[in-house]
Amino acid sequence: MRVKKGFKARRRRNRVLKLAKGFRGRRKNCYKRANQAVERALNYSTRDRRRRRREFRSLWITRINAAARLNGTSYSKLVSALAKAGVALDRKVLADLALFVPGDFAQVVKSVQA
Repeated sequence: MRVKKGFKARRRRNRVLKLAKGFRGRRKNCYKRANQAVERALNYSTRDRRRRRREFRSLWITRINAAARLNGTSYSKLVSALAKAGVALDRKVLADLALFVPGDFAQVVKSVQA
């Protein structure tokens, strides 16, 4: 009699095929191809979560630098002055200030330069 593997194996295969939903071609309905595609997709998603944090940090730095130059200083001088003054504003908050409330950002720059 042929052994087809049982419930556990079917559940494992169905879990992979569910993750492959939306893929094109045989990658969505053949277990072997779907398993390869899902493994690769999960690796990419893990890598890109870290990459997304990097990209946001560089975006914030670019925005802070642009706003700092409008206020007569550079990014590196501003960050150094913030550290010396003990101002605990992170880059995300500074970038939001620079983008949405430029007047308040200018006040922060003036207060740490004084």
